[in-house]
Amino acid sequence: MDVVLLSRLQFAVAVFFHFIFVPLTLGITVLLAIMETAYVRTGNEMYKRMVKFWGKLFIINFVLGVVTGITLEFQFGTNWSKYSTFVGDIFGSLLAIEATVAFFLESTFVAVWIFGWDKVSKKTHCVAIWLVAIASNVSALWIILANGFMQNPVGYVMRNGRAELADFFAVLTNPYAWGQYFHTITSAWMTAGFFVLGISAWHLIRKNEIDVFKNSVRIAAPFTLALAILVALFGHHQGNNVAVYQPAKLAAMESHWETQTQAPMYALVWPDEENDKNSIEAIKIPGLLSFLAFNDFNAEVKGLKDFAKEDRPPVLLTFLSFRFMVGVGTLFILLSFLAYWKREDLAQYPLLCKALTYIIPLPYITIMAGWMLAEVGRQPWIVYNLMRTSDAVSPVPASSVVVSLLSFIVIYSLLGILDIYLLIKYARKGPQPAEEAVTEGVA
Repeated sequence: MDVVLLSRLQFAVAVFFHFIFVPLTLGITVLLAIMETAYVRTGNEMYKRMVKFWGKLFIINFVLGVVTGITLEFQFGTNWSKYSTFVGDIFGSLLAIEATVAFFLESTFVAVWIFGWDKVSKKTHCVAIWLVAIASNVSALWIILANGFMQNPVGYVMRNGRAELADFFAVLTNPYAWGQYFHTITSAWMTAGFFVLGISAWHLIRKNEIDVFKNSVRIAAPFTLALAILVALFGHHQGNNVAVYQPAKLAAMESHWETQTQAPMYALVWPDEENDKNSIEAIKIPGLLSFLAFNDFNAEVKGLKDFAKEDRPPVLLTFLSFRFMVGVGTLFILLSFLAYWKREDLAQYPLLCKALTYIIPLPYITIMAGWMLAEVGRQPWIVYNLMRTSDAVSPVPASSVVVSLLSFIVIYSLLGILDIYLLIKYARKGPQPAEEAVTEGVA
C-alpha cells in the first residue's frame, strides 16, 4: 500500500470511530433539554429521574467522544501537512472558532449541568442543558463549514500556491455546507430519538419503570418521526446541491453513464465500472433522475463518460453508500411512524418494541454510509477541483503510517468497546430508585 491510501485509511478509521459518539451527543442534548423543561414546568419528580437516567448515558458518550475527537485535528499536521499548508488559512480559522468558542461553551455548561443538581435553581440548571445542546450543534456547524469548503471551495484567492481567505462571509454562507449541516444534524437528532425509543421499548416489554419509559416514548416518538421526515427532505435538498456543485458525484451515486435530458432512474441497477456501463438495468422510471437532481423532469444530467476516468470517484462504493442510505432512511420513516402511532401503549406491541431495540445501531451505520458517500464521492479531490488527495499527503514513509494506523485501530476499538459496554450496562440498569434520585446528582 502507498502512503496516500494508508493515510486515507487512518483518517477514515479515526473519523468513523469518533462519529460513533457524535450523533448521540448532538441529538440527546436536545431531548434532555426538552425533558428537563418538562420537569421545570411541572415539578414532577418522574421527569427529573428521566433526565438523570438519559443524562448518565449522555455523559458516558460525551466523555469518550471528546477523547476520540482530540486526535483528529493532529492528523492534519502529521499525515496531511501539504493539505494544511494549502488551505490552512481557511480551514484553520474555522476549526479555531469551533474549539475556542463552541466547544469551550459546551464543556463549561456540561460541567455546570453535571455538578449543578440541587446547587443551582431548577431554571438555571435547565438553561445549562439548553446551552449545551446549542453549543454542541454550533460546534458541529463550524466543522461542517470547514468540510463544506473541501466540497465546494468559495471565498478564497490563490496566492503563492495556497488558497487564502478572501471572503469569510462567502465561506460562512456556502450553500453546499449548509445543506450538509442540516442533513447531518437532523440525522444525528433522529439517531438520538431511535436510541431513546429502542431503550425505552426494551424496558417497557419487561415492565420496568413504566412511568419513566412511557413518558420517554411520548417525548421521543413525535421527535423521531419529525426528524426522520426532515432527514429525507434535507437529503433531497442536498442531492440538488450535489447535482449543481459535484455532478461527477451525482453520476456515481446513480451509476449514470450517459449525459441526457429526461434522465431515467432504475429500481434495479448494478455498475460495471470497468466497461463504463451498467451490467444490470431493470424497472426504468423515465425522467425521475432529472427530477430528483434538479426538480425538473426535463433537466439534463451529466453522465460519468463526460468526466475523464482519473477525475471520476469510485463508482461502486459511492453507488452502494447512496442506495443503502436512501433505503434504510425509508425504513426509519416507517418505524418512527409506527412508534408514534402506538406511543401510548407501545408495550402491547412486542414485535415493534423488539424492532426498535434491535435497530439502535442502524442509524449510526447509515450516517457512516452518508459520510462515506460525501467523502469517497468527492475523490480524487481533497478540495474539489483545486487539490488532489494524492498531492495533499505528508512526505512520510508508508511504514510509519502502518504503525500509527494499527495503533489507532487497537486503541479506538478498545474505546468503542468500552463505550458500548457502558451504554448497555447503564441502559439495562434503568433509572435510579425514586428515593435516591431526590438527593443524588447525575454522576
